[in-house]
Order: sequence, then structure tokens, then C-alpha cells
Amino acid sequence: MCGFIGYVNGTNIIDHHQTIENMMNTIIHRGPYSGGIHTDDKVTLGFRRLSIIDLSDVANQPLYSNDGSIVLVFNGEIYNFQELREDLIAKGHQFKTKSDSEVLIYGYIEYGEEFVKQLRGMFAFCIWDKNKDYLFIARDGFGIKPLYFTNHTTDNTIIFGSEIKSFLPHPSFIKELNKDALRPYLTFQYSSMDETFFKGVYKLPPANYMIIKDGKITKMERYWDKKFHEKENTLDHYVKEIQDTMKESVAVHQISDVKVGAFLSGGVDSSYVTSLMRPNKTFSVGFKDYESMFNETTHSKDLCDILGIENESKYITAEECFEALPTIQYHMDEPQSNPSSVPLYFLCELASKDVTVVLSGEGADEIFGGYEWYQPSKKMETYEKIPLGLRKAVRGIAEKLPKNKVSNFLIKGGQTVEERFIGEAVVWDEEDAYNVLKPEYRNGPTVQSITKRIYKEVPGHDDVSKMQYLDLNLWMPGDILLKADRMSMAHSLELRVPFLDKEVMELAKNIPSKYRVNEIDTKYALRQAANKELPEEWAKRKKLGFPVPIRHWFKEEKYYKLVKEMFTADFTHEFFDVDQLVGYLDEHYTGKANRARYIWTVYVFLVWYKRFFIDEVAA
Repeated sequence: MCGFIGYVNGTNIIDHHQTIENMMNTIIHRGPYSGGIHTDDKVTLGFRRLSIIDLSDVANQPLYSNDGSIVLVFNGEIYNFQELREDLIAKGHQFKTKSDSEVLIYGYIEYGEEFVKQLRGMFAFCIWDKNKDYLFIARDGFGIKPLYFTNHTTDNTIIFGSEIKSFLPHPSFIKELNKDALRPYLTFQYSSMDETFFKGVYKLPPANYMIIKDGKITKMERYWDKKFHEKENTLDHYVKEIQDTMKESVAVHQISDVKVGAFLSGGVDSSYVTSLMRPNKTFSVGFKDYESMFNETTHSKDLCDILGIENESKYITAEECFEALPTIQYHMDEPQSNPSSVPLYFLCELASKDVTVVLSGEGADEIFGGYEWYQPSKKMETYEKIPLGLRKAVRGIAEKLPKNKVSNFLIKGGQTVEERFIGEAVVWDEEDAYNVLKPEYRNGPTVQSITKRIYKEVPGHDDVSKMQYLDLNLWMPGDILLKADRMSMAHSLELRVPFLDKEVMELAKNIPSKYRVNEIDTKYALRQAANKELPEEWAKRKKLGFPVPIRHWFKEEKYYKLVKEMFTADFTHEFFDVDQLVGYLDEHYTGKANRARYIWTVYVFLVWYKRFFIDEVAA
């Protein structure tokens, strides 16, 4: 895993070698081992390397074709590179390295843009084709690896790369806050738009490639999709398919020339991966002073004892978390207030002391149906037997009543899945978010306008498949995978996710929703498969996520004062009604209401904004 940065040279006269060096230095954490530069009269490319496969210098990037006409920078891993390499050698191509990177060059030469459809892995890459005079840039199907681009520059320079912070040293880049991003962020807890918090900077969507020619983006196309198209078969059939496919996926995800370990919580996902993998060492974290409430390290240690694996764990303090938060948000590039990002940062730091690669359990919930949101309550199932038209009428009445559990239930029961489900995370009520913002920050898109474009792609699917599809395309790349990439790369650690594998997804597409989520359990078929490898206690354990004791921290005077100081800072008045913010903080501190997530989400934004727009931005 590595990082790259590049740009199409603009009209301003600059020192390209020094500029790209400065840009590369901002992402040195992604590749501390070596760096490389390509520059010519049209394009400048920079690369930082974290050596994983073929540790020799000959595999350094930028990598060139034998005739020098193709230049590659690549971040990630191609898990089927060996079979692709054999195919390309049979077709007459000559390789000079044993790395997975080189198959991208000769695969592109042999098959053109369509070659990206053959790739199995996590990747973002750029190919500069001197003969065709264009850049071919692609991102993996799930969005495991990041890729950003912009032409928000003073001289039409197009910049692209692994992290936004690497754009900042370019003298033509215009650093400007995107005011429209704040409103939806408060509800989603992450940057949910294609345009980022930096105005004019966009994410290349997962499973997309684009072409830049003559200083313009001339093409952007999706090459793979994650729609479910269930095929009827027995539960036993799919349980066996999951067993075989996951075993193979975990095996290919271990291909490495450096040490590999695993993250382990007490849940079924990481436990299943660990059981299939049997690494020498696993890593876990918990929270000091809250061991009984926010701690899965005991479950992790117990499983490792059963499997005969070493487990190393760490307890984190509140003080450590608050001190690290500015650094965490710096690495995120955009504000991201999923509290689990904090323990993940320390977990990656812990693992990086022993290994260079770790396997983790992200993606199982989205692919196999693991969230409780997907499983309606017994009360809701009963209520939904009433015709929708009547439930909508009741909803109209309930919307005029004071907010409470009963009115919320009646409102939800009268909504379609497209109306009620916006993804796994729901933090600020949308009306509360609108009211707390200053007028110039209220113009961002509504939550449903963001989800609507994804729901429109699956009009005939059942509710479970619709919710999973939304999470696969919004929540997972925007939140889960962003924090996984950034927190691991902050410590020069490669994090691999065997559930988020092309072959696993192709299998999961076929599994009927009744085997994904039913009245018995979530992730039903996956749990059955995991139970063949794990003790029943682990296979059936309910999902806990990565719980963080923020609701307790904000009731401590020390952290109450720390947050209040930020909420009342001069620059906070630019964005928020400060009296409302402090009111929410006081409500929580005095125990009148649980406002922890409201407080944390705003606090994280302010920490991020201060880091990038007030303080001097430095690594």
C-alpha cells in the first residue's frame, strides 16, 4: 500500500520537481520506504512506497513499460496478479519485476481500459499513456483505496491523488471550504457528497474510471456494480459457498513479503477471518476506566487462547483520545465523526509496531446483512400488516404531535424504506441540524436528495436489498473504508479486508435476502458458515461495533470545559448558533438528555476546521 499524487501541468510557470516533492512530503506516512517522480512537459507524477510485494528497488514507482511510453503510479494490491501475469506473459509481454504493479501496465497495453474489469483487489492507480496523450485513472469496486481530483485551480491545472492534503502545496490550488458539505455531514457524520469539504475537490466514485485528455476530464464510467440478484437455492448450499469463498479470499489476502497480523474484536466478522487465517498475532483495544462497558479485549483473548494465537491489547484513556483527535482529523482530510475512528487509530498504532499488514473484518455487515436496521422489530412487522395508505394517514397525524417514542414509531411505520432509511449512521435530526446552522450553511443538499440517486438504481428490490445497496455505496466508502484507510496509513500499516473481495461480493449477490436477514438473526447465512470454524458463542454474538464512551466523557468537567471552549471560540460563530450548541452541551452534562453524538459531531468538525483552515497545516 502506498500513495501517489499527480497533476496535468497548467499554464503557470512553476518548479515542477520542487512542487511534486512538497506534495509528496504530505503523504510520506503512506509510503515511508521510498519516493519517485516523473515529470515531462505535460504531466507530473509523484509516488511514496510502502513495500509489501517484491521489496526490491526495481519495483519502485513510477513504473515504466519497456518502451517507456506508459507510466504508472499505483496504490493498493492486486490479488489475482499472478494469474494475470501468466496470461500476459503467454501473450508475449516481458516483466522486469515480481510485483503486482506491473500487471497494470501490460494489462492496459493488452486490453485497454476494459482491463480494469479483470482486476481483483483494492486499488487506485493512474496510467499516463504518452502515445495516446491521456491519463487513465481508476478506483476499486468498493472504494477501499481513496482517489480525489480537482481543477479548482488558478490556471486549469488538474490535480489528482490519494489524499486531499497533498493538493495543498500546489501553488495553483485554491483552498476553499465547501459550505454545502456541513449540513448533510451533521446527520450522516461523514462527507456524503461527491464534492468534498474542500470546494471543487471531488472523490472518484468506487468502481469508476476516468480519462483526462487535453486538460479536461473527457470520460467517467462505472465498470462494476454491486446490485443483488438473488438466486433461489438451499441455505446449506450458500453456507458451503460462503465457507469456500471466504477461505480462498482470506488466503489470497495474506499474499505478502512482509509480516501479516489481524485485528480482532469479540464479534463474528474479525473472529471468522482470524480463525481462517490463523496469524501469529492479533491486536485489540479497549477503554481504560470503562473496561466493563466498552471492552471486547476479553473476548478476543479468549478466542486466541482457544486457537493458540498470541493476542496483544491496549487500553486507551480519554486524555489520549482527545489529544490525538487533531492528528486523527488531519489524516482524515475531511471531518469524520464516527467515534470508532479514535480507537482504530490506536489499534493501528499498536499493530504497526509488530507487522506491516493486517487483515480486518470490515464489509461483512454491508454484504451479508449484519446491521439491526435491516431487521424490523416484531412491533413494526405487525404494524406493517396494515395497508400502507392507512399508515401514511396515521403518519400525517403523528408528524403534528410532540416527538416521542410513539409518534416516531407511527411516523416510521408510514414511510417507505426510501423515506426512512438513510444509512447505518443517523446523528443529528435533519431539522435540528438546519436550525443550528447559520443561514449561509443551510443550503447544502437534503439527506434524501443524497440517498435518492442510489435508491433509484434498485427500484424493484426488496427492502433489505435496498438498504444494503445504499450502505454499500454510501456509508461503506464514505465512513467505514475511509477511516480504515486513513487510520492504518497514518501508521504506515496496510489494512486488508477479505470480506470486501470481488468474488465474495459476486457470491453475496446471489444469496436470497431471507438468508441474509430474517426473524432469527442478522447475517444469518454468514453466521452459519462461521459456526463451522468458531465456537457457537462467537458465531452468534450480537454486533457491538466499536463502542466509545463519549457520553461518559462529556459528563466529566474536564472534557465539558474543553468542548465548551471550542463551542464558544470566535470562529465557531461563523457556522453555528453558539447558544444552541452550548444548550445541547449543558443538557448532556446535567443529565437532561443524551446529546453525546450531537456534541461529538460538531466538535470533530471544529477540530478539523481549526487544523486545516486556522492552524498551519503540517504533518
